[in-house]
Amino acid sequence: MAYTTIDNPELYFQNKLYNGANDVQSITLDGDENMQPDWVWIKSRNGSGRDHCLYDSVRGVNKRLQTNSSDVEDDTSGQLTSFDSNGFSMGTAEADINSGGRTYASWNWKAGSSVSGTTTGSGTSKAYSGSVNTTAGISIITFVGNSTAGHQIPHHLGVAPQTVIVRRRDQAGQWVVGHTDIGFTKFLELDLTAAEQTSTLRFNDTAPSSSVVTVGSTLDTNADGKNLILYSFCAKKGYSKFGKYEGNGSTDGPAIWTGFKPAWIMIKNASSTQNWVMFDAKRPGFNVINDIMYPNNNDAETDEDSVDFLSYGFKIRSSGNDRNGSGNTLVYWAFAESPFVNSNGVPTNAR
Repeated sequence: MAYTTIDNPELYFQNKLYNGANDVQSITLDGDENMQPDWVWIKSRNGSGRDHCLYDSVRGVNKRLQTNSSDVEDDTSGQLTSFDSNGFSMGTAEADINSGGRTYASWNWKAGSSVSGTTTGSGTSKAYSGSVNTTAGISIITFVGNSTAGHQIPHHLGVAPQTVIVRRRDQAGQWVVGHTDIGFTKFLELDLTAAEQTSTLRFNDTAPSSSVVTVGSTLDTNADGKNLILYSFCAKKGYSKFGKYEGNGSTDGPAIWTGFKPAWIMIKNASSTQNWVMFDAKRPGFNVINDIMYPNNNDAETDEDSVDFLSYGFKIRSSGNDRNGSGNTLVYWAFAESPFVNSNGVPTNAR
């Protein structure tokens, strides 16, 4: 079997830095491959008080959720106005993504094939629709809740996802995160600093299967008659990995094998009340990577030596509890810049 089926991760994920304009503008991704994104995450790098803004092609243009907020979905026109053949376009309505004098980071994922149907499991069946890419292991599904524990949402990945994120759209609510390395009897919240919590209400104590994600009866994952969004990810060798490591509290921190040089990673200390932290290969573009974003708050990017991106994975270079708490379990999400070994078994050139 080939080491990876994705020799060029730029077909499915690209990171783009850009300057705000206070005017209508189109952002062109700068990878070697054209990629029309289906999920765009944007954050201002400088100045505080600017939210993390998430848009996806399933919910549609101008529909914004913020990872640092429990606010209802915002559908003001003139925000992100189109998903383009190699990027996205913006209007002037949202300073969080297009303010003059500010610099921004965007992270862009490709889904692709349209799916739709009705949910299964317990309670009344409800409509769902979405966009799925089985090659890249990403599924974006919007569905209607039924408030019944055991409600099953098809994800169409063909294998069980290792991590899922669920968020209410038309009511305020928390970002509920499931991760295989803490188990689906527990959950994290992307907009909060809390450690892992235990509850049957979020995922009904049920791990995702190869066909469905099962939710409980809580409003945050299954509000009756309300619209919700479900992001599901399954690991793809040489392209994505979702795992855990144990912190040692040292600047000579753990080295984590992913099987690729990362383009983007997100980390959460599951054992302790800490910020979520996020890094990418373009900020600053060399090791040690020291430009930190915090998905759970709207602070500006901060500067602190944190992590090396290596040909095989990443190494923690900080004693900070949010990325290396001693004896703590830290879970991570990682996507590739290049695989460690390509589909022909040849090592790739990566530092």
